[in-house]
Amino acid sequence: MKVKRIVANIETQDISKARAFYQDILGLETLMDLGFIATYGTEEKMTTQISFLSEGGSGTPVPDLSIEVDDLEEVLARIKEAGIAIEYGPAEEPWGVRRFFVRDPFGKLVNILAHL
Repeated sequence: MKVKRIVANIETQDISKARAFYQDILGLETLMDLGFIATYGTEEKMTTQISFLSEGGSGTPVPDLSIEVDDLEEVLARIKEAGIAIEYGPAEEPWGVRRFFVRDPFGKLVNILAHL
């Protein structure tokens, strides 16, 4: 037996808010939309991971989601253009990532990062 995928599930009564953040800003594709559930992602092969944290690193709170991107500066510009408050960073961390934290439309703390 092999785990093929791990999916983060975020409860909301207004699924349409996901499109502006996860598709328009982060560039994910709509993979499924059945009205009660909308799934955003990419058909690109990803590594399956699940992390357990006692803190978020560098004294930060534990983020709800961590999203690795290929161009952190582009996402940072989109976040600023959308008027979304940055709660931490951007910072270069001693473990080899540059990252920042924001809240998504549902209040989830999102760690957006790129490896250096």
